[in-house]
Amino acid sequence: MLTREQVLLRLGKAGARGVRGDRRRSNEDAQITPYRDQDRNPYVRGDRPLKDAAVLVPLVDRGADGLTVMLTRRTDHLSNHGGQISFPGGRCEPDDLDCVATALRETEEEVGLGRDRITVVGELDDYIVGTGYLVRPVVGIIVPPFELKPHDHEVAEIFEAPLDFVVDPANTQRHSRDVDGVARNHFAIVWHDYYIWGATAGMLRNLSELLWLPETVK
Repeated sequence: MLTREQVLLRLGKAGARGVRGDRRRSNEDAQITPYRDQDRNPYVRGDRPLKDAAVLVPLVDRGADGLTVMLTRRTDHLSNHGGQISFPGGRCEPDDLDCVATALRETEEEVGLGRDRITVVGELDDYIVGTGYLVRPVVGIIVPPFELKPHDHEVAEIFEAPLDFVVDPANTQRHSRDVDGVARNHFAIVWHDYYIWGATAGMLRNLSELLWLPETVK
């Protein structure tokens, strides 16, 4: 069972970048992560301007019961990614100091969890999604007790999955979907009745590579 101390230690040893204080990223940044949909989906154009966004990867410290990952299921009527499993997050707004501020603001808006309840411990690789967003995943730890209030319009459900399960490489599958005649390949994690795929699964895969020894991830 991964403990909070082990997670912090392994994130540090794996070279996680900590909390970056820059206000915005540049689309011309040569260090953009390889975690992008177009790595496995050639239909995504890589030359269009990207919009900044951020999500929170919330790790809940359940003490003797271990760490869990808090996830949301989006409401079905949303035009983008309706019904999908996701992390709380969204587009960076002009008033946000940086992308960490975006992740914390969006989390409070979507699930009702105040930023004072979240300890930011680091960040994963930026992730480019096919809808044209450059997403920064911010890792935060939450200690119970806390109260949640899901946003009626955006969030259908909030649930937690065991961290040990979702970052175990054996539980990550490679699936493909046909979209307009083009095969879209993606990672997927199935936990009970929850089908976690796309960018969320890709970010969890990135977290897995940081928490597991490199030779265990294929």
